[in-house]
Amino acid sequence: MTYRNDPYDPKQVALLDPAALDQAVTAAEKAFAAAADPDALAAIRHQHLGDRAPVSLARREIGALPPAAKSEAGKRVNAVRAAIQAAYDSRLGQLRIEEQRRVLAEERVDVTLPTDRSPRGARHPLTTLTERIEDLFVGMGYEVAEGPEAELDWYAFDALNIGPDHPTRTMMDTFYLAAAGTGAGQSGLVLRPHTSSVQVRTMLTRTPPIYVICPGRTYRTDELDATHTPVFHQVEGLVIDRGITMAHLKGTLDHFVRGMFGPEATTRLRPSYFPFTEPSAEMDLWFPQHRDGPRWVEWGGCGMVNPRVLRACGVDPSEYSGFAFGMGIERTLMFRHGVSDMRDMIEGDIRFARAFGMEV
Repeated sequence: MTYRNDPYDPKQVALLDPAALDQAVTAAEKAFAAAADPDALAAIRHQHLGDRAPVSLARREIGALPPAAKSEAGKRVNAVRAAIQAAYDSRLGQLRIEEQRRVLAEERVDVTLPTDRSPRGARHPLTTLTERIEDLFVGMGYEVAEGPEAELDWYAFDALNIGPDHPTRTMMDTFYLAAAGTGAGQSGLVLRPHTSSVQVRTMLTRTPPIYVICPGRTYRTDELDATHTPVFHQVEGLVIDRGITMAHLKGTLDHFVRGMFGPEATTRLRPSYFPFTEPSAEMDLWFPQHRDGPRWVEWGGCGMVNPRVLRACGVDPSEYSGFAFGMGIERTLMFRHGVSDMRDMIEGDIRFARAFGMEV
C-alpha cells in the first residue's frame, strides 16, 4: 500500500530486509570514503540520503507491512538512515580538515621574511657609478675632496683664470644666488658650474704633493632635454707634484677609461683651450661597445694646470706642475649602459633605477 496522492507504487518489501539495509549502509560508506573533496561528497549525497535513496524507499515500504511489524521496521530504517547520515557527516568533517590543511600548506606565509608592504627601492645608478669611480682612484692613492655647492665666484672663476668678461660668467650660463658687492675683493655667490672650485680650495688648504678627485653636483642654465640637464654631476681630478707631465695625464686617463669601459678602451687627446689649463686638450674615448659600433666619442676635457692658477692658489709653478681633467658622470653612465635619454636619470621612476640593482 502507499500514501494517498503519492505517485510511488511499491513493488515489494524486500528493501526492509536487514541484509538489504546493511548493504545500503555499506554502499554509502564506501561511496562517501571515495569522495576526494566536499564538492564531490555533496554531489553523491542524494544517492544515499535523497528521496530516491534505498533507505528512503525502504521507509515508504513500511506501510505495506502488517501493523505489528511497522514499529520494528521503522526503528530499523531510522537506525540505518542515522548510520548513513553519521557516515556522511564524518566524511565531510574529514574532508574539510584535509582541505584546511592543504590550504594552510599552500598558502602559508613566512612571517620572518621582510615585508613587501613598502616595495624595496634601488640605489640610483649615478650614486653607484660615482662610488665606483672613487674606488678606482682611491686604489691609485688619490683622496676624495669635497666642497660647497653654493660657491663664491672667486673660487669658481677668478682663481681659475676665468676673467670677468668671460661668457661663462653671465647669467646665460651660471646661476647667481647673490651679486658681487661694491667693495674691493667682494665676490658674488653662485651655484658652482663645475667642481673645479673644489680643486682651488684643495690647493689653498694643502701643500703638494696633491692627488685628489672631486666628484659632485654642479649647475648650469641648460634646458632639460635628452642630452642636457641644469643639474648634473662631474668628477674632476687634480695632481700637483714635482715633474708632472702630459705623459702622466695620458697614462692616468687610459687607466681610468679601462676601469670604466673595459680593457679595450683607450683615449686620445685633441688640442683645445681652457683658461685653467695650458696646454689643454679634449679627451676622446675609443669605445668598442658603443651601441652604434666601435667609435671615438668625446668624454671630457683635460690639460696641464695653468701656472696662473697655481700662483693664485699659492703654489710655485717653478717648483711644481700638475694636470687636471674632468668629465660628466651622467655622460659616463650613458656610455656604459646605453642610456639614450638623460631625462630618465632624473624623473625618479623606480623602474629605471631598479634595472641597475643594489650595487654597493
